[in-house]
Amino acid sequence: MGVINKLSDTFLRKVSGKPYTGKSVISDGDGLAVRISKKGVIGWVFRYRLGGRETNPKWASLGKYPETSIKQARDKRDQCREWLDNDKDPSVELALAKVVRKEAVTVKEALEYWLVEYATENRKNVKKHRAQFARHLYPYIGKYPLDKTTKPQWLACFDRIRKGIPSEQRAAPVAAGQVLQGAKQALLFCRKREYATSYVIDDLTITDVGSKQKKRDRVLTEAELQDVINQVKAGEHQEYYNNLIWLLIIFGARTQEVRLSSWDEWDFDKGLWTVPKANSKTDELIIRPIPPRLYSWLKQLKAKNQKSGYLLGQLKSPESVSVYGGKIWEKLQHEKKWTLHDLRRTLATRLNDLGIPPHVVEHLLGHSVSGVAGIYNRSHYINEKKIALDKWLDEIHGEPVLGSEKAL
Repeated sequence: MGVINKLSDTFLRKVSGKPYTGKSVISDGDGLAVRISKKGVIGWVFRYRLGGRETNPKWASLGKYPETSIKQARDKRDQCREWLDNDKDPSVELALAKVVRKEAVTVKEALEYWLVEYATENRKNVKKHRAQFARHLYPYIGKYPLDKTTKPQWLACFDRIRKGIPSEQRAAPVAAGQVLQGAKQALLFCRKREYATSYVIDDLTITDVGSKQKKRDRVLTEAELQDVINQVKAGEHQEYYNNLIWLLIIFGARTQEVRLSSWDEWDFDKGLWTVPKANSKTDELIIRPIPPRLYSWLKQLKAKNQKSGYLLGQLKSPESVSVYGGKIWEKLQHEKKWTLHDLRRTLATRLNDLGIPPHVVEHLLGHSVSGVAGIYNRSHYINEKKIALDKWLDEIHGEPVLGSEKAL
């Protein structure tokens, strides 16, 4: 049986946008119709019933003409009829589809979603992740819909990191792997939360885009450590770094713990430095005794830096500290490269050589203790740490001084 009043494009163009006095609703067949206002505004609608003829008819909007053509409207009608056959409400399905189209998630939005909703609370290096994404991904693919990006687009970003850009960016294969890992974690999180879906980089590994970071085992020799101590005693660095290096040598702390340290963490009455969870890599408090022989130096430092609130007088970025620390071995003409983090490994090794029990060394470093001991034994071994630090200061003759500021 033929469809009565089947619409034509010629008719719709004739009435569109012009004063209109004809029928306000004209059917195209199989539930599809147009509503035409007196001003010639044409809207596509789909008329249907849920649950049989005894129910009231419902109307679903399918868009406006000419933005939605006759062909597009008829395709939408066919989709609506398919939904009805599967006991789905076309109005609901259209609304859901509209939300998906309207909120197509970009690469930047997906990565930022992970950074804000997960990494901020669960990743100590969230600032590093954001900086890497902002430098290496956002300028190139950040604005594109995530589900439309291709593997070659992502690989081009990783290749730029791995190979570097002449006169702009050095080659960084390890960083390329780090960016890949961060992006994969972000996209997996988005899928689990049904925020966005993409599997585009799932099968890539670190070795596909760069290289893994090598495990470091560098321990400074006694002579090398003494070179460092002599250098900071002589004030050969900027004052910020002189004091930073002293604290790293003496306490074996992570650079982050010292860099972020504020004076409210230092209790001279109790003789304790308490690193808050927010500054701790293990997300646990780290409590270290303050050796009495450091009081004079620390109080001078406090008098000088208290106004800023920071132990070192200012807050430098982790990148700045890392770059500066990475040059010291060259200044001292040491044969093998070492970093500021290797001062921490050096302290751990030397304390064990001095006979300090391994569990005390681990607590002093702020490592997580695994197994049953880590769950039930909550002691901070303050007295044992005091003995360890006193032995260490005796060993290195560590009497810090506030030196004059020099450039490295």
